Amino acid sequence: MNWQDIASASVTLFFIMDPLGNIPIFNAVLSRFDSSRRTMVVARELCLALIILLGFLFAGNAILGFLGLSQSSLNIAGGILLFIISLRMIFPKANNADEFEDSEEPFLVPLAIPLIAGPSTIAILLLLSSSEPERLFEWSIALFLAWLGTTILLVASPFLLKVLGTRGSRALERLMGMILVILATQMLLNGIRDFILSL
Repeated sequence: MNWQDIASASVTLFFIMDPLGNIPIFNAVLSRFDSSRRTMVVARELCLALIILLGFLFAGNAILGFLGLSQSSLNIAGGILLFIISLRMIFPKANNADEFEDSEEPFLVPLAIPLIAGPSTIAILLLLSSSEPERLFEWSIALFLAWLGTTILLVASPFLLKVLGTRGSRALERLMGMILVILATQMLLNGIRDFILSL
């Protein structure tokens, strides 16, 4: 196993899942629940997200074959999605937590999908599984490590909000967004290069 590639994929997936940016939204959606119930809901939603993401990782080639998508188109689409996500991380909306508020307990939507298992995360997993399908076990480890880091941060989010404060978490999220801009640009350039070479 190539642990350097696993670490690289894991860090990328962790940044895309954006746990620091999701902390205020998770806490706003779950603010009416007591701490024990909140932990149970967060754990349930994160487990659902992991199952969904693993499904896309292992069914990636079948999905791409069924839809007739090429590697270069997936690279370009993934780069564009990542770029949009990273811009939203750098320039967040002031009221992005309000759009997810609901009177009932959240189930699957919006915490599992799209906050954790979002389109950009799915696009990266499809890209990994289609480009090197023989390394699915390594990509599974990378996904699990990214998911584990996200889970730890979101479960400990009430404590982190007290330590970091709103400004501190916002600053870290913008730093992650800037790194994602670089990754998105490289992915887009790779897709354009592959498309030109295929002509």
